[in-house]
Amino acid sequence: MSEMPAVSEMPAVSEMPAPTARAVDVLVIGAGQAGLSAAYHLQRRGLRPPGQGGAPTYQVLDAEEGPGGAWRHRWRSLRMATVNGISELPGQPVPEVDPEAPSSEFITRYFDDYEQQLELAIVRPVRVSAVTRQDDDPHGRLRVDTSAGTWTARALINATGTWTKPFWPIYPGQETFAGRQLHVADYVAAEEFRDRHVAVVGGGISAVQLLDEISRVTSTSWFTRREPVWRDTPFDARAGHDAVAMVEERVAKGLPPLSVVSVTGLLWTPSLREAEARGALDRRPMFTQILPEGVRLVEGNVLPVDVILWATGFRAALDHLAPLKVRGHGGGITMEGTRVAGEPRLHLVGYGPSSSTIGANRAGRAAVNDLLELLSRTGAAAPTGR
Repeated sequence: MSEMPAVSEMPAVSEMPAPTARAVDVLVIGAGQAGLSAAYHLQRRGLRPPGQGGAPTYQVLDAEEGPGGAWRHRWRSLRMATVNGISELPGQPVPEVDPEAPSSEFITRYFDDYEQQLELAIVRPVRVSAVTRQDDDPHGRLRVDTSAGTWTARALINATGTWTKPFWPIYPGQETFAGRQLHVADYVAAEEFRDRHVAVVGGGISAVQLLDEISRVTSTSWFTRREPVWRDTPFDARAGHDAVAMVEERVAKGLPPLSVVSVTGLLWTPSLREAEARGALDRRPMFTQILPEGVRLVEGNVLPVDVILWATGFRAALDHLAPLKVRGHGGGITMEGTRVAGEPRLHLVGYGPSSSTIGANRAGRAAVNDLLELLSRTGAAAPTGR
């Protein structure tokens, strides 16, 4: 792996920049895995924070209070031994892993060290509310309105992920339920459900991980719309390639991306085999109605339930891009690699085929390469790095 070129007198992660530093060549929104990858490649190719001479400039805006992206919010009981897998950030390998370390702490610390050592141009907390075109010039600037004022940019890399947009399905009688309903985004620990019957809804990795955990302290029921697909073989490079290809095909057609598990299936682990032996993975078809005291099963009888945990996934957090009108009639965005087909100044990383950690790293590099070609064609100063 190539070394990061020496950079002198670059600012560390900082507070809000001065008003005169609001115009940049490339703006990155989000500082999770995909956003940090994009920032690394921008800096490696010669872009600098605002105010450093005549070099092309970049800035990263992050809505979080500190480093870590979505990992800051993962439930504390999720340990490094049970996470679905992480990938090293470009230019800096993952340090030695303690399998018992909470993933939220370990990965947040890794991201923090990465930002500080590379002195990436990140400002936080900054929430982006809207991205608009300043004028009708297809090579003009994009305006980015935020909680900390306005930035303008020649090009934009969006890396906002999904964690801030949990998906809640709607079912008949949902508003009448007398128990507790929560999404996996709000989950803290299994102990809070002790002596309650918990219905877990969803067929993804989070659902089975939480079923495993919660079933150790209380009774559970598992509901999914479709029969889960399990795989006994490892998720190797070929399987990963095939999964990415399927998602790429969808987004190239402007269709919403599929969830990862819908393509890959669920992977058996020793812990999940134990959960299966306890009966925690005895899947039921989706209930037909929610009642104050529980749920109505497809057979017609009522199952008493105290808690409904919706492990129903997330949607891409792209509401701030709505003014650009890049979504098609089917709700998806037509993509050409990481580039939005109808707006060459906009790239989405961590979206669709690049939603995995490995995919996010590759997407960050691809987006930077494409955007630097765009900047060279539209009159921006040429970056000097490679």
